Amino acid sequence: MSMAALSRTHLLQNPNHHVSTFATHNNHSVVTSIRPATAASVRPISIKCAAVPTTTQTNDRPPAHASSQDRVFNFAAGPATLPETVLKKAESELYIWRDSGMSVMEMSHRGKDFLSIIQKAESDLRALLDIPPEYHVLFLQGGATTQFAAVPLNLCKPDDQVDYVVTGSWGDKAFKEAQKFCKPNVIWSGKSEKYTKIPSFSELDQLQNPHASYLHICANETIHGVEFKDYPTPKNPNGILVADMSSNFCSKPVDVSRFGVIYAGAQKNVGPSGVTIVIVRKDLIGNAQDITPVMLDYKTQAENNSLYNTPPCYGIYMCGLVFEDLLEQGGLKEVEKKNKKKAEILYNAIDESNGFYRCPVEKSVRSLMNVPFTLEKSELEGEFIKEAAKEKMVQLKGHRSVGGMRASIYNAMPLAGVETLVAFMKDFQSRHA
Repeated sequence: MSMAALSRTHLLQNPNHHVSTFATHNNHSVVTSIRPATAASVRPISIKCAAVPTTTQTNDRPPAHASSQDRVFNFAAGPATLPETVLKKAESELYIWRDSGMSVMEMSHRGKDFLSIIQKAESDLRALLDIPPEYHVLFLQGGATTQFAAVPLNLCKPDDQVDYVVTGSWGDKAFKEAQKFCKPNVIWSGKSEKYTKIPSFSELDQLQNPHASYLHICANETIHGVEFKDYPTPKNPNGILVADMSSNFCSKPVDVSRFGVIYAGAQKNVGPSGVTIVIVRKDLIGNAQDITPVMLDYKTQAENNSLYNTPPCYGIYMCGLVFEDLLEQGGLKEVEKKNKKKAEILYNAIDESNGFYRCPVEKSVRSLMNVPFTLEKSELEGEFIKEAAKEKMVQLKGHRSVGGMRASIYNAMPLAGVETLVAFMKDFQSRHA
């Protein structure tokens, strides 16, 4: 076991001890002392010796390649961290993609090279989610927020009734946008309980309109950290289930056949911002309202294979690299196992802190992706975020609408990132409890 791992393991097992380390120029951490913590303890300092340059840098240029030691653990909700292997692959292909003689960013979206990229991305996504052939896969623009309008415009007429389950801010925004294009009804809202729960399906069965054209849910609420662990069934036999899966897309297996439409912004789990993925059953397209803008018409996009206009080419390329990476990990069943392990470690640290940290979400519906928590002493939250940043853990501040902290632990967040956060949380508690 490395010294860095030893110090981390010791801190995890002994939260009331401080571990002091320093880093040598070749990046090996050395444990210099382990001592019990007291209320007056001074925070241990990590000292890094400056690396001695082996070559002379000219014109004050930075080194050509940064190492993984220079990267932070990025807990942002989106745009979020991407797999290092994917970033390095993209780096190696940035200047010239294979034998094309150009970067992906320079390619014609109608040329054979980019066609091969988008076709492989779709093929790999179909393999990951086992998407049936009777579904279109669309790579669009505008974020999930644009789909708040596209869904009702494509799936119903102005006088049609539709049902919305509002489990957080994004579900609420989707409902408000739908009001412009049909007659939506909020059949259940968690707002009065600060969006900490998800309704039982038996309750939803009683609340649903049997004539609703569709039932809309947000599968995982990024801000409030509630997640559907299973999915309801529309009461209307001819109704369809629609889901915004932006923040848990490709984090676990999903039975696509239960949905009429799945849509997701890519910037959480599968790529950079700028790409929106829509999976829509083929028999649902072709009936868009007359006022539907051409770019929001699923039929137009499907008939042109997502190439009606210039798509977000480089973003689609990056998504393709992520899909390859997820397949190489063994698919979404293996990815889900890793995500459950990371979430369990973090939630346990919160629950076992004797109230120093608190997660407001009902345990049965806690998100595997977004973990909101607060401090018993709210006045310490700013210090927590500041100290964490010094330890290369960033973007832990909660959404401005709810405050507190939020750790987004998407697919690409390594286990080491969660372990480092938990060790820091225990150390912070030992000094401030």
